[in-house]
Amino acid sequence: MSETPVLDQIIKNVRVVRPHQDAIELLDLGIKDGKFAQIAPNISPDTGKEVFDGKNLLGFPGFVDAHMHIGIYQPLHKDAVTETKAAAMGGVTTSLNYIRTGQYYLNKGGSYRDFFPEVLALSAGNFFVDYSYHIAPIASQHIDEIPLLFEEHGVSSFKIFMFYGGYGLHGLSDQQNLFLMINKEERYDFAHFEFIMRGLTRLMEKHPEARDTISLSLHCEVAEILNAYTKIVENDSSLSGLHAYSAARPPHSEGLAICIASYLAHETNCANINLLHLSSRKAMEAALTMQTAFPHINFRREVTVGHLLLDVDTPNTIWAKVNPPIRPRADVEYLWQAVLNNQVDWIVSDHACCSAEQKRSAKDPNNIWLAKSGFGGTEYLLSGVFSEGSKRGMSYNHMAKLLSWNPSRRFGLLEKGDIAVGYDADLVLVNPNESFVVRAAESESQQGYTPFEGVELTGRVKSTFLRGNLIYNNGQVLGSPTGRYLKRY
Repeated sequence: MSETPVLDQIIKNVRVVRPHQDAIELLDLGIKDGKFAQIAPNISPDTGKEVFDGKNLLGFPGFVDAHMHIGIYQPLHKDAVTETKAAAMGGVTTSLNYIRTGQYYLNKGGSYRDFFPEVLALSAGNFFVDYSYHIAPIASQHIDEIPLLFEEHGVSSFKIFMFYGGYGLHGLSDQQNLFLMINKEERYDFAHFEFIMRGLTRLMEKHPEARDTISLSLHCEVAEILNAYTKIVENDSSLSGLHAYSAARPPHSEGLAICIASYLAHETNCANINLLHLSSRKAMEAALTMQTAFPHINFRREVTVGHLLLDVDTPNTIWAKVNPPIRPRADVEYLWQAVLNNQVDWIVSDHACCSAEQKRSAKDPNNIWLAKSGFGGTEYLLSGVFSEGSKRGMSYNHMAKLLSWNPSRRFGLLEKGDIAVGYDADLVLVNPNESFVVRAAESESQQGYTPFEGVELTGRVKSTFLRGNLIYNNGQVLGSPTGRYLKRY
């Protein structure tokens, strides 16, 4: 007599990759109410209402892409649909998105009390993966709204764009207050950054139970250096393309910004600092030096898959424009060494879908200065790390740490990040032996191009489960958007 099914689903024959275990075990995964409920060899198929054969593929915990931008270059509710389809293709089951007031995104200034509920309304029902937001306090009034964002909306992570005070998103600018949509007497400068940090320290004191998951992320470049070097490089005909853009935003600008940010964190006792998309040896060395200088600050160091796969000689020049810039090969190899040395805490896509029509200047399509910054890539996050990491001896459990566990812990996603009983049943099945050539035409993203075009990657995502629901399988995104907004407190 068969047993009465007690599990909603059983995924059989999975080579389970866990962040803190070296061994890869062949196991079955029992799922109930969207959670892993039983993990064991040879679970009886009769105990599950549905059975899925994992075919001895590697099973990773769903990936947490901790740095994305949804709605920056096209309307948020439309961007969410297409770009989280792309995320599902790549095994990303949680999307953490940076957002702010000002130009781009909703093209609005004003209070987050009004702005953020609109963001949530535009998001609802449009994400194929679970999601949350990091918020940038742009105007001084936003610092006073930090407690409201945390207590009402579960936002525990915030951001500073250090170069915005005197430099535009894409290049030189003398109209920053218009760009940021703040009053002309306000300043987005080092003093503002200090006051943001003090605001977060107050929040941690008020909510000691959340002290480990309240954090501040920083885009570290100094506007004055960028302004000066851009003028020099624009007049230097010996440099072009990505070589020129890297020289115009030199690595020591990153290093200097990291030092300033770190000292301010020390001064304000702002305990949890995330140094975003470190792109160069100088940036990484500065970050490690600051960790030594201020051991009481809990620094985290982030690198993007773009900075790990591309260099200034990539043939897809304009498509690869991003801030901070793609760097020379020596920097790329230094970043990989930092990954292997456990000096990088997580790897992200910094996905920002910018259509070809918007990305390039119609009048001068090969002009790097006129091109927009940013590109998508969440769908290649795992395959990029897997392909290049495996070549360098990176273990599967290390990949699971950097792509799932570490970002989930830092950002308060305590039901994500591992394949263990009680955790959300977010699972990615990967064929470690399957290679493919990146073709933008095969992506669900609306971007229409990719700087990774023509690159051969190994390690292909075959199936993605979100809370036990199969949302991507063998090249197809399935069903309708079921992603939930994740409150983090």
